[in-house]
Amino acid sequence: MGQQIEELARFVAQTRWEDVSEPVRHHAKLVFLDTLGVILAGSERPEVRQLRERLAGSAGSGATVYARGWPAQDPRTAALLNGIAGRAIELCEGLRLVSGQAAMQVLPGVMAVGEQARRPGREILAALVLGYDVAGRLAAGFTARPLAHQNGQVSLLAAAAAGARLRGLDATGVSRAMRIAATLLLTPSYTNAVAGATALNVAGGMSGFAAALAPELALSGFAAQPDAIEQALDQLVGDGFRPDGILDELGARWEITRNYFRLHACCNPIHPALDCLQAILAELRPRPDEIARIDVATYRFASVMRNPDPPNYFASKYSLPHAAAAMVVRGHAGFSALDDSALADPVIAALRHRVEVTEDPVMSALAPRLRPARVTLTLSDGRRVTRARDSHRGDFLEPFGEGEIRAKFRELAGVVLHPEGAAAVERAVDRCEEWTSLDELIRLLRQHVRG
Repeated sequence: MGQQIEELARFVAQTRWEDVSEPVRHHAKLVFLDTLGVILAGSERPEVRQLRERLAGSAGSGATVYARGWPAQDPRTAALLNGIAGRAIELCEGLRLVSGQAAMQVLPGVMAVGEQARRPGREILAALVLGYDVAGRLAAGFTARPLAHQNGQVSLLAAAAAGARLRGLDATGVSRAMRIAATLLLTPSYTNAVAGATALNVAGGMSGFAAALAPELALSGFAAQPDAIEQALDQLVGDGFRPDGILDELGARWEITRNYFRLHACCNPIHPALDCLQAILAELRPRPDEIARIDVATYRFASVMRNPDPPNYFASKYSLPHAAAAMVVRGHAGFSALDDSALADPVIAALRHRVEVTEDPVMSALAPRLRPARVTLTLSDGRRVTRARDSHRGDFLEPFGEGEIRAKFRELAGVVLHPEGAAAVERAVDRCEEWTSLDELIRLLRQHVRG
């Protein structure tokens, strides 16, 4: 088995919450808060509600589903449902320098296993931070196949590591749980997204499922191939894996601090173009009928998200013409703007067909280090304004203010909680390292749920 994987497993098993610096702890709590809000709002999507109802007949116990009624399930199913919910509205945070939505892949399993095992808040946070570190480090050495989405890939291994830590496994046990989890890795396609195939979100939920299942398999005595992770990432689900740098600055550089947050409720690669458009709209303040066309040049990965007629809500999250048109009509591209009604809005539908998206090869050469976009808005009277960006707002050079992230949480949590409840949960998360268990959070959720 590879020395680097073993050292990473040792780091997960042996690092204490006290070894994490205060700025990293603070940022981790913000990631926790943001991810919880996304799960709560996503729990209201119709397909998520129906799945929850269908699985209720076989409900177990031990962990909470973060949705109205706060039903109990076995930890594997609870983590699966919470992970699917969090993926459903395309607002989760992600790794900036490599591909992955680590918190939404790791936290549902951490919360389910942590609740069942009665782990204190500091241990739940530590598992999130350490699992996130595994996700970022493995992703840095991993070359995904061209069409492969990150759901259920390296972050699934990270979730298994975090779950193993919470179950009290030592370094050898964490390693075994991760290597067992290598047999559970998935190969979902990015084309699911533009097609509106919400099955993609199940792959995200499976990371939480693995976080609860893999440690139990390890504790039960299941054996794993010594080089299971290296082989899976290099030859099976991926196109290459180079572990040489995954231990760089281990314990000094924390991957959770190298993330991005989202305020636009759509796929992150199209955010730079939306930021450009937002700046133009603030200057011109045009009516939709005054816009002759919107031309977008961007890097290749973002440029393929150009379908002007997305077939459903989920597909609309991957349509730059739709998000741009909604921003013009509704003033922003946040959660409340890119809702189901936006697809049926005739003004938005007409404007989508006046948005042209093309790839700029020069911009493609700069990605993913930079994620450039250039937008030109032309009015029917001939006036034209262009704005360009090297990357999206919220990136390292222009991070969101903490107040913006907190406001996003209150909006999303408000889908299922009263305003005073969302505020109470926010305050509780700010001191979650003091929790003796997740019971404090769950009591607040039950107390303040909307009717």
